[in-house]
Amino acid sequence: MTSFKFELLAQDERGRHGKFHTPHGVLQTPLFAPVGTQATVKALTPLQLEEIGATLILANTYHLYLRPGEDLVAEMGGLHHFMHWSGPILTDSGGYQVFSLSRQREIDEDGVTFRSHIDGSIHRFTPENAIAIQEKLGADIIMAFDECAQPYDREYNEEAMKRTHRWAERSLRAKSRMDQALFGIIQGGVFPDLRKQSAEFISSMDFPGIAIGGLSVGETKEEMLEVLDIVEPILPADRPRYLMGVGSPEDVVEAVLRGIDLFDCVLPTRMARNHAVLTRTGRMNLRNAGFARDPRPIDAECTCYTCQSFSRAYLRHLIVAQEMLSASLLTIHNVHMLIMLMHDLREAIRTQSLHSFVEAFRSNYQKHRPKGT
Repeated sequence: MTSFKFELLAQDERGRHGKFHTPHGVLQTPLFAPVGTQATVKALTPLQLEEIGATLILANTYHLYLRPGEDLVAEMGGLHHFMHWSGPILTDSGGYQVFSLSRQREIDEDGVTFRSHIDGSIHRFTPENAIAIQEKLGADIIMAFDECAQPYDREYNEEAMKRTHRWAERSLRAKSRMDQALFGIIQGGVFPDLRKQSAEFISSMDFPGIAIGGLSVGETKEEMLEVLDIVEPILPADRPRYLMGVGSPEDVVEAVLRGIDLFDCVLPTRMARNHAVLTRTGRMNLRNAGFARDPRPIDAECTCYTCQSFSRAYLRHLIVAQEMLSASLLTIHNVHMLIMLMHDLREAIRTQSLHSFVEAFRSNYQKHRPKGT
């Protein structure tokens, strides 16, 4: 039996620094995981991800089920061999994509029937086959099948939360591989009593990690942080907490302050493909004409390959010329920026200086946005 042990190494107020042991390596938390939706982090090779410092990658069950199919991935030796990534991998259950991407869906107690966003073909997910698909994909961390509702519909959120709980029980029963850690998911929209109820229910179950879903889906930042404040005291200290789909620098910092350990988001890669970069003082759109003769790097203090090698002027030239290299170079910077932010948050927790780190970040991020944004 593989042990997925979580060690809490340091704590500063609610901020936590720990280690999560998986079959493919130890994860230092808090951490950010780049999203490789279709078994690839867009614009980056696995070697580049290693050089940037990524330790965990997320892949998407819904997309890989539709194309190329979990049986083919299993035939090729599982995700690690298929995508040539030796570190830990996390797959979601496909629940969010079923509810956000499918052209048409029908929900019943057993599962969800949906149409593919690719060709309109009809498919069905249940807790049992969502687990079976993830077992064939072979990630280290897998997710229970859940129902993600829009944040403000009280009646639907309560119904979806209760169904998520029943599906969590079925997901646990369906799991057969001992070398995968199955995380349960908390739902409940923006409603404090539902979130509290869901946190208590999922925490009472035998999951080695707990995810918080249904956030960053249209609610305000204040509402998201309120949800974290509600659930954090309920969550067991000896298990990692995963905030799904959140990855902006300001949100990550606030969430770490509230005891969150794991993050993933398409934000850094999507922004890069749309000419934007992340810095600790704000965001920049490098397509802006003001950067045409700017000899500086994106960030003079950044140690990534892009900032060590290229000027804003050159990067803007690549963007205007529609060169593919622009997406790669901007993605390198954005992912590196978030990974180094997590490194510095871990160090701040270890040295009991998290409060001052967060205060300095808030001040710089809000008051000193780069020119050209």
